[in-house]
Amino acid sequence: MEFVRVGALGEIPEGEVRAFDTAWGRVAVTHVEARVFAFADECTHQGCSLSEAGTFDDRAATIECRCHGSVFDVERGEPLDGPAEDPVAVFPARIVDGWVEVGTAPGSLEV
Repeated sequence: MEFVRVGALGEIPEGEVRAFDTAWGRVAVTHVEARVFAFADECTHQGCSLSEAGTFDDRAATIECRCHGSVFDVERGEPLDGPAEDPVAVFPARIVDGWVEVGTAPGSLEV
């Protein structure tokens, strides 16, 4: 699996979401304690930006799209509530020397 550096961990305050443009599209990244999660920054219901129109729940590791209320598990991408039926793509993510790196292909690999 190839990884690409998207930004410094310090750019992503704990419990918040930030979006990064990559060669394969916009990816939202959040971090909770020592873990990072990366997922497509577009709700599968009607395409709203999850980083801009989303509410992250760090205890449940979910993000809710404020446009229509769809809730997704950020680790698996599965929709948990709301009108969205399709999962968001999730990407392997890791922290290396204070930098966040995201895998270039969707998947739920632990790194």
